[in-house]
Amino acid sequence: MGDMKFTISNRRQVQLANLGPVAQVRAGRLGLRIPQLLLGLWLYGFAMALFVRSGLGLDPWDVFHAGLQHLLGWSFGTVVIVVGFAVLLLWIPLRQWPGLGTVANAVVIGLATDATLAIVPQAADLVTSWGLLLVGLVINGLAGALYIGSQLGPGPRDGLMTGLAKRTGWSLRLVRTGLELSVLAVGWALGGAVGVGTVLYAVLIGPLVQFFLPLVTVRLAVGEQSPAAARPVAAME
Repeated sequence: MGDMKFTISNRRQVQLANLGPVAQVRAGRLGLRIPQLLLGLWLYGFAMALFVRSGLGLDPWDVFHAGLQHLLGWSFGTVVIVVGFAVLLLWIPLRQWPGLGTVANAVVIGLATDATLAIVPQAADLVTSWGLLLVGLVINGLAGALYIGSQLGPGPRDGLMTGLAKRTGWSLRLVRTGLELSVLAVGWALGGAVGVGTVLYAVLIGPLVQFFLPLVTVRLAVGEQSPAAARPVAAME
């Protein structure tokens, strides 16, 4: 697909290596990359919980998760984990192979979300709601950059998107839009929270990840030696 660079200015660019699951591990620097991956995933779940407690709306996939929570009565984090592994099953016909980061993504984010929901109360006023939402957005952008920048594999939902794009020949933008509108509609129908936070997430999360990614991407020699092997990566999971 050609080179994929997240450009912040003419002076700051980042390129991600296109590596399979085994090559991701063999690329080295695991003493840095694995802790960064886990920190990013934990912060991502932490930010998700802040969105929930803000009461101002969730991102499309979390609207879906919240809708299933209303239907099934499970904890929010449990739904996130179950949906993550269910999405991984959809990788099989797409011939996608999960990496270490993919499996960790399916588990850690849900655990972090439930742990945070257990200690952060629901916002009691509008100022607190907006504070939780805006802090959650910034943390979520940093978290996404951290786990993407560890270069240990996409999350289940992002892998589904890229897999569908490869198999159908459709653009990543079209596939992502279709998936997110679908889960948003189903989640809203099931009672998931849609609001101003949903809109702000859609508008701001891409630029936030793009801002943080050059600061936290772990440079891999294989990626620097083979620029033509750069891969497209979705801004968020």
